[in-house]
Amino acid sequence: MALGLSSAFVELFSTEVHQAYQGSMTLQGCVRTQSGVEGNTYKFPKIGKGVAQTRIPQTDVVPLNVTYSQVTATLNDYIAAEYSDIFSSQRVNFDERRELVQVLSNAIGRRHDQEILDALINSGTSLTVANSIGGSATNLNVAKLRNAKQLLDAKNVPPTDRHIAIHANSLASLLSETSVTSSDFNTVKALVSGEVNTFLGFSFYVLGDRDEGGLPIDGSGDRDLFLWQKNSVGLAEGLPVQTKIDYVPEKTSFLVASMFSAGAKAIDADGIVKITCRES
Repeated sequence: MALGLSSAFVELFSTEVHQAYQGSMTLQGCVRTQSGVEGNTYKFPKIGKGVAQTRIPQTDVVPLNVTYSQVTATLNDYIAAEYSDIFSSQRVNFDERRELVQVLSNAIGRRHDQEILDALINSGTSLTVANSIGGSATNLNVAKLRNAKQLLDAKNVPPTDRHIAIHANSLASLLSETSVTSSDFNTVKALVSGEVNTFLGFSFYVLGDRDEGGLPIDGSGDRDLFLWQKNSVGLAEGLPVQTKIDYVPEKTSFLVASMFSAGAKAIDADGIVKITCRES
C-alpha cells in the first residue's frame, strides 16, 4: 500500500507542480540565461564597442582595441518545503496535494523572479524616467513609456526582446489612457481583457505586492518599475527548479521540497531603464 501510494503521489505531484511553475514564474525567459553552472559564481562576458576609421592607402591598419570585461553573478540556494500527511483530507484524496502544489510552486516561482528583479534594482542604471513625466508626480502613463523607449533607442539597444515589469497599480493607471485601450492606437483589446500584453515594443509583466520584495516603493508612494532588453541581464542557474519528494515513515508523511540555485546580474546598464511612478 505504501509503495503504491508513494509512486502515485510522486507522479501526480511532479506533473502538477511542473505545470504550476510555468504559470508562477512570471519573468522566466526574459533574461539571458546560462544553465548547468558549476560552482557558486558565473562570469558573463561583456564586450565593448569600436569606431571604424577612414582607410588611407599604404598605411598600417589601426586596431579598434575593443575592451573585454566580465560581470560576475553569485548563485544563491533556495528551498520551499512542507510535509503532507497521508491521512489528511479523508484519508488521502489528494486535496492536500493540490494545495501544496500551489503553495510551493508560487513560493519558489516568486523567489526565482526576485533574483531577476534584484539584478534590475541593483543595476545602477543611469537611464531613468522621473515621476514628473506626463504630469506632476504621475503614475505610469504613455509619456513615460515613450521616454523610456527613447532612452533605449538613443543607446542603440536592439528593439527586439524588450520587457517591462510593472505593478498592478501601474497597470490600472495605464489602462485609463485612451492610446492604450483604444483599438485605433493599440491592437491589444485592453478594455476587453483588462490586460496589456505588448505596447511600444515592450512585453508587459504585471506583478502584485510580494513578500520577497517585488518592485520597490518608498514612503512617498514612489514605486520603481523597470524596462530592459533581454541580453542586458544575465541569470546563471546551477540547479534548475525541481521538486524532490521523500516519504518519512516516522511522520507518516511525504516531505515535499522544491528548490533551485541561481543568481542574476545586470550585464549592461545601458539596456535597463528605471521608471519612477507615484502611486499615491
